[in-house]
Formats: sequence, structure tokens, C-alpha cells
Amino acid sequence: MRVAILAYPGVVALDVTGPAEVFAAAARLTGGGYELVLLGTKPGPIPTFSSMALQPAGVISEDLGRMDTLLIAGSPGIPPVIKDAEVLEWTRREAPRCRRHGSICTGAFVLGAAGLLDGKRATTHWRFTRALAHAYPRVTVEHDSLFVRDGSTYTSAGVSSGIDLALALVEEDFGRKLALSVARELVVFLKRPGGQSQFSHQLAAQFSDVPAIQGLQQWVIDHPREDHSVERLARRVHMSPRNFARVFRRETGATPAGFVEAVRVEAARRLLESTELPIQTVADRVGFGNTNGLRRAFLRQHGIGPAEYRHSVKGAPSSASQKSRGRKPGR
Repeated sequence: MRVAILAYPGVVALDVTGPAEVFAAAARLTGGGYELVLLGTKPGPIPTFSSMALQPAGVISEDLGRMDTLLIAGSPGIPPVIKDAEVLEWTRREAPRCRRHGSICTGAFVLGAAGLLDGKRATTHWRFTRALAHAYPRVTVEHDSLFVRDGSTYTSAGVSSGIDLALALVEEDFGRKLALSVARELVVFLKRPGGQSQFSHQLAAQFSDVPAIQGLQQWVIDHPREDHSVERLARRVHMSPRNFARVFRRETGATPAGFVEAVRVEAARRLLESTELPIQTVADRVGFGNTNGLRRAFLRQHGIGPAEYRHSVKGAPSSASQKSRGRKPGR
């Protein structure tokens, strides 16, 4: 199956190389299940956002033959190629000819500009979901999904979620066993489901536009284990605790304690997804101190406890099921 990835100047390299490595690994494990083709909009190397250059195998002005899957990579912002009539016309013509087509990150804007998302559900990087909904009102934007399938159209969230999308496509083509083998090959800890949150939308919504508060919020995110009492946070921005609490709530819509809890739950969620650390260790690392505090906060924000969440995402046995497995027959 021929998989083509369309890139252009300023593209995020991982939007291209992440899915490419998934399909390349799947090709090795299947003895040639995929042929990968990198396409450019113009001849010559494609400069990426990180200054590395990608060498395309072909350009859209050439006769490229049949493509099974077409994916359009994203850029750090809204892709400039949404104003390129040649790119949009090519996308509008070629994408429907493929068995499936889709986007990584802000590549969704290219599909949107080509009219290929009208009447469909889609997602993109969490920073740009509102912009996508505003630019293309006929699209139903899912603000907090890793990837979305609507018919033959697939869209994924920011950057690394292109790997999740590619793994889902491999599973669709060859089954779960191969997709998990590819994930292990790439040292990806799990194959996350499309409905899983790409980023805490709650945190994104709470970020302030005031530099001092925004800087403090970023510091809390980088140091979830620290003492984040109102008094200590207020001192960091040179405010009285009372004034700080008032300003913080006005600027973010959340109390300092509410924001800190959301940050810690988000940090715990990522550790639960990407490690096998015991729940108590996770709680310690993110600042809860004990599993009861982590569980109560997780229930408030996700509706399930941390052990149940890990099980639902990774298919790993919860601590309760592990204990029951360890029991001797008849006990």
C-alpha cells in the first residue's frame, strides 16, 4: 500500500518523520506491506521548521500514480499553503481518489481550505482547534481528541499524535498485533485510542494572557511537586495572597488551588500512560503525596480513578486484578 505524505516549507519535521517511521517499521515487519513516498509542493529539498531539510521523492506537479493513503503534515501555525491555489486544487482532486486521506496537526487547515472537511468531524493541535472551527464553520471540530475518523477522512492532533494516527491505520490494515509490535519497535509505550485527550483542554482554557501570571502557570506545570500554596505562589509574582488569588481567578477563570490540581492530574495522567510506575510513586512525583489525594482529584476531573484510567488506556491489569491473579486457587 502506497502511503504519501505531503510536506512544504516550514513543516514540522516530526509531523512527517513520526508517521513515516511507523509505516517503515510496519513495512519491515510485514516484508513490504507499505511503500512510503514523501511529496513536496515544489522541486528541491523541503526546509522544515527545525531547519532540517527533507528530500521529497516527488512533487505534486508530477504524475505520481495511485496512492492508497494521503496524509498532509502540519506546521507550527496555520500552514501558509492554504493560500496556494495549486496545492489546494491538487489536494481537492487527489485526496478523494485515495482509499483514505488525512492530516497531522495543522495539516487539517489544508483539508479544510480544500473543502474536504465540510460536514465532517475533525481535530487539530489543541492550540488551533478554535481557529479551525472559526475558519471552517461547516466542520465539527473535536477540541480534545488525539485523532478523529469520519468516513475515509482522518485528522490528528498536534505533532506526536501523528504517530498514534499512523499506528491506528496500521491496526486497521494488519490488525492489533502488528500495531502493538510496531509500537514496541519504536519504544512507544502504548497505542493510544483516538478518543483519548490530546492535552488537558481545561489547562489550555485556563492560561492567562498576563505575562506574569502565564509565567507562573508555566512554572507550576514544570514543577508540579513543589509547594504551591497561595502564599508561595503570590510571593513568586510579588503580590499579596489576597490580591493574587483575586487576580488569578479573574485572569484564568480558576482558583490557584484548582489550577494546581489540574496541573498535577495532567502530570499524573502522562505518567500513567507512559510508565509502569506504581500509583503511589506517581502520586509522589506530581505532588499529591498519597494515592487517596490523587484518586479524589482524578475522579473529579476524569470520572474514574488512576488505576482504572491506566487500565482503560493501556489494557494493563489494575492493581485489584493483579491481586486477584496472584491468589491461589480456592482462596
